[in-house]
Amino acid sequence: MNGKPELRGRAARLARLFPTGRGQAARTPFVLLVVVLLGGGLIGLLVLNSALSEGSFRLDDLQRDTKALTDEEQALQRDIDAYAAPEALQRRARELGMVPGGDPAFLGPDGKVKGVPSPAAARPAAARDPLVLAPEAITHPTPASTPPRTLPPTTAATPSAPATPTAPAVPATTPAAPSTPAPSTPTPGR
Repeated sequence: MNGKPELRGRAARLARLFPTGRGQAARTPFVLLVVVLLGGGLIGLLVLNSALSEGSFRLDDLQRDTKALTDEEQALQRDIDAYAAPEALQRRARELGMVPGGDPAFLGPDGKVKGVPSPAAARPAAARDPLVLAPEAITHPTPASTPPRTLPPTTAATPSAPATPTAPAVPATTPAAPSTPAPSTPTPGR
């Protein structure tokens, strides 16, 4: 006898369904496939986790940068608000030698002047504040050989010259303008 019992009937038919002698050889590729799939899945998860961690660190850096830029924007807005305050504008205008304007006059659409204009009151030269530059102008100083420029005092003898912040001052060596105001003509389209 060969050591294996002979199967009969139903057991013999079931035994023919199972392969004989190749059981170990057929199982090896399947086990290798499962090991490769599990190893690939673990490596994929590791790469995905690393990418997510890197994205999280980058997000933290960007949030920190955003907070710093927001703080800087708020500080700059505070500076702008301080420079735009009415008291600051008035102080800067006085430092630049400007004086408050007089009563205004208006031109109607028909060309008639409404109101009586009055010249701006000049401050005495002793009451003038020295010229002080804005903080942004201090970063680029003028050469030491150039003295700071001051505006000459205005006089009430020239009512025809309007006192505006952008108008240059008339030097004292030029002849004075006539004291009678020039007739105003309406400007079309304005």
